[in-house]
Amino acid sequence: MTNRLTEIQVIPIKPQSGLVGFASLVLDGNLYLGSIGIATRPQGGYRLVYPTKKAGDRNINIFHPINKRFAEIVEKFVIERFEEVMKK
Repeated sequence: MTNRLTEIQVIPIKPQSGLVGFASLVLDGNLYLGSIGIATRPQGGYRLVYPTKKAGDRNINIFHPINKRFAEIVEKFVIERFEEVMKK
């Protein structure tokens, strides 16, 4: 697997509780990942928030990176795209 990210799309929203947008992307041309939240960091910058589903009293992760290296790669590309969109 090459971990190639394509079709990165972002949709800015009116800021709400730190949330400023949503992102979607395609991983390796085979897997669509959507509803990734883009939120502000208290110290500045942005972070990604992956979707969860409420099951009773618990929040179950739908998907998320399983290692820090890949999480940083996804975050870098999504935030770069978000900043490009915000400049327009």
